[in-house]
Amino acid sequence: MITVDCRDIESIKQELLVYVADNVGALPALKLHEFVLAPIDESEPISHDEVVSSIKEFLDSIHQIRNFAVITQGDVILVKSITGKTIQREPSSINACGSTEGMFSCTHCGFVTQYEVEYYNHMKIHYL
Repeated sequence: MITVDCRDIESIKQELLVYVADNVGALPALKLHEFVLAPIDESEPISHDEVVSSIKEFLDSIHQIRNFAVITQGDVILVKSITGKTIQREPSSINACGSTEGMFSCTHCGFVTQYEVEYYNHMKIHYL
């Protein structure tokens, strides 16, 4: 498992999570200031280099690549502001089902989707 520390980019953490998880083919789980990526198949570990590359691609796509460094420290990848400034957006409210700005996150396993119907269908598997 790889942990990505997003303290300096807290407001875009969910967008980064979706982008990176899709690129590297991993199962994401949201945490307070970070997210965790777990391999889909335990026999195929996640490449740290692919995760770092995906984070840099995302930062480049939002024109922030020059303002942030992506640092690997063991199984933790830190996205750190070079200038001391953080990315700020309007604070989002999180509702009872884990939704934030149109994203729905399973509180049991960290499954993330932008579709409410898909989220509720997913939740059913935890109660079978």
